[in-house]
Amino acid sequence: MKICVVGTGYVGMSLSVILARKFRVYALDLSKEKVEQINKKISPINEPALQKYLETKNLDLEATTDINLAYENCDFVVIATPTNFDERTGSFDTTSVENVISDILSISPNSNIVIKSTVPLGFTESMKNKFNYENIFFSPEFLRESHALNDNLYPSRIVIGDETQKAIDFGEMLIQCSERDIKDVNFIKMKSIEAEAVKLFSNTYLAMRVAFFNELDTFAEAQTLSAKKIIDGVSSDIRIGNYYNNPSFGYGGYCLPKDTKQLMDNFKDIPNNLISAVVEANKTRKNFIINSILERKPNIVGVYRLVMKQGSDNFRESAILDILDGLKRFKIDLILFEPFINDSKFNNIEVVNNLNEFISKSDLIIANRRSSDLDHVIDKVYSRDLFQEN
Repeated sequence: MKICVVGTGYVGMSLSVILARKFRVYALDLSKEKVEQINKKISPINEPALQKYLETKNLDLEATTDINLAYENCDFVVIATPTNFDERTGSFDTTSVENVISDILSISPNSNIVIKSTVPLGFTESMKNKFNYENIFFSPEFLRESHALNDNLYPSRIVIGDETQKAIDFGEMLIQCSERDIKDVNFIKMKSIEAEAVKLFSNTYLAMRVAFFNELDTFAEAQTLSAKKIIDGVSSDIRIGNYYNNPSFGYGGYCLPKDTKQLMDNFKDIPNNLISAVVEANKTRKNFIINSILERKPNIVGVYRLVMKQGSDNFRESAILDILDGLKRFKIDLILFEPFINDSKFNNIEVVNNLNEFISKSDLIIANRRSSDLDHVIDKVYSRDLFQEN
């Protein structure tokens, strides 16, 4: 069986690797640099487990930029290209997914097309109608950044937005390539629009949980209370649980900001309060953080890392980016410590990647996630990270 995975980000790369345990897989990407890295067994994303897997496992995997080589006579093509939220239209930009479907059908008109990219509700059905082709189905991913391989190897559930035999076959292939027995995996089959809703509602719930504990932290800080003690007390209730409760500067990353906005757009003609409030709560939290920093009257604010999480190389939609924009509006001098940036400036902010020099120059250091690097100057640090976990 031949499988092609389009896109080599967190979703596409981890999928390529697990599928290549059992099947012939072509990882297709526009970037020649990424393709060369993969073929040299170097992961293009910062995930140590994935790197080790590439180095040590016997995988039937080849990366390429050649769409003809990748698509021709393919049994399944998995689309894992990014779908960024377009503020102008109020919806995901699905151009990349549509272009890929068009290319697939022009080269391999009988391939089964699996959409893993996050899409608006009703998108998969609209693609079937647009291309007059039935073998397109949606299967959401539920991966944590920097844990993508593990989440594919030990899936919490497999959701397939179709009930045809080919769609079921694909779901069973994912389980077969995992470390779990098929009887131990919750394998759920549904309509494509229902599977699309599972993805958006799952991420919006997670965003709501982040926003809830951030607002708890805002209350505690405003009232000079111990947010940590309150959270410990609240989270000890087994119905609430002691997880996903560490305050931050706001939710961010690949999924939560765009997925919450997309779901809010899908709700525009449907009564709701909570979904819209999740998006607004994140804006309010960021404004509170900005004001808390300004109250300290720093001359130079040092920004420790842009990445959303420890162990990550991603700062797309990172909450701290909005914090920086807010501080710049108040003419606050900023410097940045971010080892993943090699340039001397980022958005006109000086990058200082000598840690001691960075600490010395900063009156106040802000950190979305704390690090032992800063333990010796903790009095200089402003962070709402209470539990030192992502």
